[in-house]
Order: sequence, then C-alpha cells, then structure tokens
Amino acid sequence: MKVSRSLPGAVMDEDLGVPAHYSNQFAEENQLASGKAFTDLSFLEVVTVSGADRATWLHNLTTRDFLALAAGQSSEMMLLGPNGHVESAAAVIDDGERAWFILDKGQAQPFVEFLDSMMFRMRVKIERPEFDVVGVMVPEAELSDQARALASVIWEDPWPRTLPGGAHYGIADADHPAKNSSRTLLVVGKDEPIVETLIAAGMVPAGVTAWEAKRITDWRPRPNLEAAAQVLPHELDWLRTAVHLDKGCYRGQETVAKLVNLGKPPRRLTYLYLEGPEGDLPAPGDDVMLGERVVGQLTSVARDAEEGPVALALLRRNTADDAQLTVGGFQAAQEPIVAREGKSSASPQERPGQGLRRGNRGGGPGSTDGGAGGFGSARGGLGSR
Repeated sequence: MKVSRSLPGAVMDEDLGVPAHYSNQFAEENQLASGKAFTDLSFLEVVTVSGADRATWLHNLTTRDFLALAAGQSSEMMLLGPNGHVESAAAVIDDGERAWFILDKGQAQPFVEFLDSMMFRMRVKIERPEFDVVGVMVPEAELSDQARALASVIWEDPWPRTLPGGAHYGIADADHPAKNSSRTLLVVGKDEPIVETLIAAGMVPAGVTAWEAKRITDWRPRPNLEAAAQVLPHELDWLRTAVHLDKGCYRGQETVAKLVNLGKPPRRLTYLYLEGPEGDLPAPGDDVMLGERVVGQLTSVARDAEEGPVALALLRRNTADDAQLTVGGFQAAQEPIVAREGKSSASPQERPGQGLRRGNRGGGPGSTDGGAGGFGSARGGLGSR
C-alpha cells in the first residue's frame, strides 16, 4: 500500500514498514474511533486454504469450529502447542471457496509450514497470495460501495463479543470497554486504489501508532505482543473469540479443558495506567515490579489520546489488584482484565472432584458421580476428545 506512505506528513514505523503517524497521533486516534480514518496495516500477512476437505481438516487442527463456520462469518482461530501454548493466532473468514487467514507480521511462514506438515492425503491447497490489508473502525456496512468492491475479503473483528462455544475470564460483554468498538480489515490486491477510494469517501489516513493505542485501550490481544512467548489463551481472555470449548479434539485441547475446569491460569492480562516522567515510555518486555520482586512483563504500551500512558501486561495471577507496581520510572495502577480468581464464565462452580476431597468417596448419599461439571467434555471434563 505504497500510496499511504507518500501522503503528506507520513512518518514511518521502521519495524513494521508502515506509517507510524501523519503528524498528530492523538487526532488520528480520535478520527479512527469516530470512523473517519483508515490505517495501512500491510505488514499483516495472508494465507488461504482451499479444497473440498478444508473445513474438516482445519476443524481438527485448530481451536475454531470450522464445521459450523458459515460462509462470510468473521472469526478467529489458534494453533496451540502440545501443552496448550499459543503458537499461531489468526483472523479467519471463509468465502465459500477458501478460508482466509490474516496473521501478524512474520507468522505466515511457520503457519504454512505446520499446515504443510499435516496435509497427508487431504484435498486442500495452501497458498500465500500477495495482498495488502487496510484497517478501519467502522462496520463493513458503513463503508462505501466502492471500497467494499475493491476488497477480496472483509473481516469484522468479533472482539470483545463472546462467540458461541467461547468464554470470558472477567468482564462480561456488556461491561467491556470495547463493547462499542468496531475493527474491520479489508484485504485488497496490491494494485487496487483502496487509499484513493477511502479518501474520496471522506476518510483521512491514521498511523499505526493510533491504531495500536486504540487496540490497547480495547484490551485486544495481538499475536506478536501478547502471545509472543509461551502464553495460554486463558491468560489473555482470548477464549472469547478464538477458542471453541465444545468442539472435538485438537492439539492442546486437554490443557484448555483442564484450565477451564480446574481454573487458575498461572498469569493474567491486566491493563495498566502509567504515571511517570515525560519522554520515552517503557517497552514491551520490560519487567513489572512489586517492590524488588518481578511480577510480570509489559506486552504492549502506548500514549492514548484520552487516558495518557497505558499498557497491557502479563502478571502473576496472585498479584493483588491494588498492588503498587512500577515499570522503570513509572508507577502502574491496574484495571484487571483476567480476574485473579482464575475462573471463566464456562468454569464449574466447584472444581471437579471437590466433593471427593470432602470425603464423599463411597458413592452413597452425597456422592458426586465425578464431581461438579463431570469429566466428559471440554467444558465439563479433563482432557476429553
């Protein structure tokens, strides 16, 4: 999307290769939030999977229920490691002929390599087509007909709505700070005049710095930051949109089920309000301290137009919500995203087997028949397939 980089005032983000801002990050963020701006997100990568077996094949490999994913329905999926850690996460939409995956920078190649290794005799075709991605913060229906016509596919972010089969780890959908946010990605051919078309429709360019600030205040995880190293989806409240708890087996499913039923993931994502010196903010990866003790790490940080310096951080689950934290020269106050109790909206009221631990071992009066929630499904049991 080279046109966006030649627009007046463009200052590049050298790591991502897209404009960081066009002169005023805060004005750009406000314009994005009001649906009047667009952002060049062409660092995002696209993978497609076509073929008669794609739904069944992808269903068995990932956290998404591809058998129930209707054509044109926007969703998310993850590939998990054997111990349930996030290895890949992607926006996904199937257009009726192929499934489209939109991945963070650098994630397409390992994703394709994994899919290739699992192909066997399945009738599927994996491709990495050359596309650009542009982001807006309005629903697809509010885009101009011309802009929609240029897109090969349009993905509408379900966040923070808890999808069927999902669960949340703290804030209910109706109380979530992102409940009124929209986030839409247009996947367009590299020669399509999408920038000119959006400007003609009355939109202005906004840099990726503004886009990221709005993502952080919406508590929206990003694969290359929140899921950068050995993270469980429960720790990020990402069961909302990216994991289906009632589908069949996939790699890492036993850990997903175990944590839902037993609760208490080891870490929890939290939102931090930072107060400190003017100048450079802390960086992702910096330690979060409680006194002299490290209790977590920053994952994302920004200066928000309304809330000032803010961040997302992964903390040890038991860190008190009112603990006086520091990051470098900054004081940090928490707003919890994943609750310290470590129970999701799909967790049983009691941990499975709790009745047995109270002495009900004989199967007579008061026996639990396996404990609250049972052991027979991903929602109610341990390790079932």
